[in-house]
Amino acid sequence: MEQTEHGRSRARHPDVIVVGAGGSGATLAARLGEDSGRTVLVLEEGPAPRQPSEFTTELLDPRLVPGAQPGHAAVQPYDVHLTPTRSYTVVRGRCLGGSTTVNGGYFVRARRDDFDRWSAAGGRTWSYDRVLPLLRALETDLDHGADALHGDRGPVRIRRAQFRHPAAVAFRTAALRMGFPEELDKNAQDRPGFGPVPSNAVDGVRVNTGISYLLGAPARPNILVEGNSTVLRVVVERGRATGVEVERRGRRTVVRGGEVVLCAGAFRSPHLLHLSGIGPRRELEALGVAVVRDAPAVGARFGDHPQVVLEWAPRRSMPAPADSWLGGALHLSSSDGGHAGDLEILQSLVPMAGLMTGRVSVPGAPLAFLVSVQTPRLTGRMRTLSADPATPARFDYGYLSTEKDRRRMREAVRATAELVSTSDFGQVSGGLTEPVAQVLDDDRLLDRWVLDHLGTSHHTCGTVPMGPIGDPRTAVDSYGRVHGVDGLRVADTSILPTPPLRGPAATAVLIGELVSDAMRRGLT
Repeated sequence: MEQTEHGRSRARHPDVIVVGAGGSGATLAARLGEDSGRTVLVLEEGPAPRQPSEFTTELLDPRLVPGAQPGHAAVQPYDVHLTPTRSYTVVRGRCLGGSTTVNGGYFVRARRDDFDRWSAAGGRTWSYDRVLPLLRALETDLDHGADALHGDRGPVRIRRAQFRHPAAVAFRTAALRMGFPEELDKNAQDRPGFGPVPSNAVDGVRVNTGISYLLGAPARPNILVEGNSTVLRVVVERGRATGVEVERRGRRTVVRGGEVVLCAGAFRSPHLLHLSGIGPRRELEALGVAVVRDAPAVGARFGDHPQVVLEWAPRRSMPAPADSWLGGALHLSSSDGGHAGDLEILQSLVPMAGLMTGRVSVPGAPLAFLVSVQTPRLTGRMRTLSADPATPARFDYGYLSTEKDRRRMREAVRATAELVSTSDFGQVSGGLTEPVAQVLDDDRLLDRWVLDHLGTSHHTCGTVPMGPIGDPRTAVDSYGRVHGVDGLRVADTSILPTPPLRGPAATAVLIGELVSDAMRRGLT
């Protein structure tokens, strides 16, 4: 092994190559590296700071959301179609820590119902009771400490906001008076309602997984993180992954390793599989890609959470938040009754004009609620358009394609409007800027307004779904091993059979913990 400028040793033939250093990848690499006899090479497409101080201030400030800023250097944009007529740009983190570096710091666990669905596909490994020890092990909960549900020794520090901001106080008062239960701990499995958002932003710093898992751990010479390294495909020889083709500074080389784990996210991981010959045979052959494994489930479906922003006008000047852009969160149930708490109303204490421009305060600007339908649905499809890695894949979300989808969104929007119209919230608010009452009262007009303002929560899951081998609807097993290809795993939100009922950041970290635990213990 030769020494690098990072002070870590380089394995000429690492035991494990990890592609992507985001929520799952940084977690998995750090845990694997705890075994000193295993060498781990992490290839990150974006920059990889060597210490926390090398991150820019805005990447650490939890009052800002870099992912909301168009053209930010730390994100990778993707042009997608939310509906056949609604184009949109979604982003993913492109730096050490991945999307945990540029997102809102929302760190809410999936619900027990989610684990019930996932364990139906992935077996008991994915049951709530089985994953709870891992959920506890990954965190240091500064509010609850160590108890039956929480941990106090994990890398991710968790804290919940105090309701001191006048808009957050009004939100809480209005929600409780409307009869919604108080949900003081959204990382427990209590009845959904109003409560503070668990966050990995602590003491005014957004701590991404690159910091908490890789930079925050003792220096380990068996882990090497290389930034600005774009993986183009996985090299598969005689049915086994033997390395990756990577581009650095315009030069392409093949890096060999004992095992490859794709942690590139729900967009990049399936695209890399397709480029490597693992995907639907007919589509790959039409592109001129040599088929390694006919895997029709890769990219066949995915899920996410449709979202609209409802802005309201403050009655008076609102103070800038002290430590986070996040206010409270209200989870309520759609009239379907099938998934408790599947509608989310998330409060922003920074105007959207500020989130999009990197400013904490914008005098005179309205504040906002981010309103999402989080019913676990698979409505999207991903397609690879070329054998050239530089050509982006196409993502069609299929949002609002059924009357049930549209009804859920109408219910979420109307619940938000009702809350804003209460006398309690009226203490701080002069009302919604839009939609107006005439639109709110008419299903057809409201559907049109939603379509014109439709966005997404950036919670993509399910492009490489887990399940039993032999089922054409699945691509990996419960530990992320790709069906029919030895030495290759996927460990990110791609493998979830459906999206969770909450944002998936905490679940992405859990996936890194679960898959690395299986690898360390040699589970089959």
